[in-house]
Amino acid sequence: MQNTAQNFAYTSLIYFHVYQGGYGRTCHSRRGRPDKRRDGNKPKPVVGDRGKAILESIDDDSLVIQSFRRYGAELDAKHDKHERIVKHSRDITIESKRIIFLLHTLDRESKEATVLKDAEARISKLTTTHFKAIAQELDGEDPYQYSKAYTSGMQEFIEAVTFYHYLKSNVLESWINIQKDFVYNVGESTNEQDGAEIKAFDENKQEKECTPEESAIETSSQKSHITTLLIPTDYFLGVGDLTGELMRKCINNLGSGNIEGCYQTSAFVREIYKGFLSIGNVAKEMSRKVYTLRQSLSKMENACYTIHVRGSEIPKHMLADVLSSSHDDMMDEDEGFY
Repeated sequence: MQNTAQNFAYTSLIYFHVYQGGYGRTCHSRRGRPDKRRDGNKPKPVVGDRGKAILESIDDDSLVIQSFRRYGAELDAKHDKHERIVKHSRDITIESKRIIFLLHTLDRESKEATVLKDAEARISKLTTTHFKAIAQELDGEDPYQYSKAYTSGMQEFIEAVTFYHYLKSNVLESWINIQKDFVYNVGESTNEQDGAEIKAFDENKQEKECTPEESAIETSSQKSHITTLLIPTDYFLGVGDLTGELMRKCINNLGSGNIEGCYQTSAFVREIYKGFLSIGNVAKEMSRKVYTLRQSLSKMENACYTIHVRGSEIPKHMLADVLSSSHDDMMDEDEGFY
């Protein structure tokens, strides 16, 4: 105990010498303020003779030093895992944007089957590669600690998936169905020895009380799948981004003369807007998403209004040009909700 306390005292002295410049003092200018270099960097720490002697006399086998090294290794492993997940998220974002661009080319019925089939294959590839890799990284970890690392890629993927299902069947894919696609099966045991131990434990678990080691074996045997967590907030934010793509699709339908599709898309986005109003501000970005959603809905409603009032005056092939040239001034507040 005496050696441990002495080593801890040495570590504290090292902190003051290295990080405080010696007994808590730093370099000061004439006015009493900390001295700053012209390049904006902080002054380098000053290690005196006593500090150097303490550094040389540190026992590497002390419990304090070993604890700090273990903490450092854990933090390095966590940061490395975070960076690997961020890289997967970037790849997911890029591929999801490409899928959305592909779905916007679906303007003719002759291309519908080919485009949807290609989009489905690319969505399935994302699910079985990058998202599975994220699930493997999150195996045994708290997924909420790493949720910010892949939230941008998840939102972009939700936008692509929901856009695909809308074009395919005119429905909004639910959070539950998407979460099911992020569940992956894994082997029940790593080798034959583990399987034999698990089998022997199952035969004898009724005869004697379980030990912690046996409980761990049973838990690992029962775990037959890994999951990439889809947080409901990411689903809501991804659906909010979907409305922008639906607004573009609505205007494109006017350019191709599909007036009925414009009315249908506008009604679909209106139902999404009602749902967002019932949810409330459950996330930091929710208010911005709702504001953008309302702008997109207003553009679609103005387009439908123009078609209904002046549709007989404007040729179908000129509807998109007329609507794009008109100024959008109908953004009054809805007193029923604000």
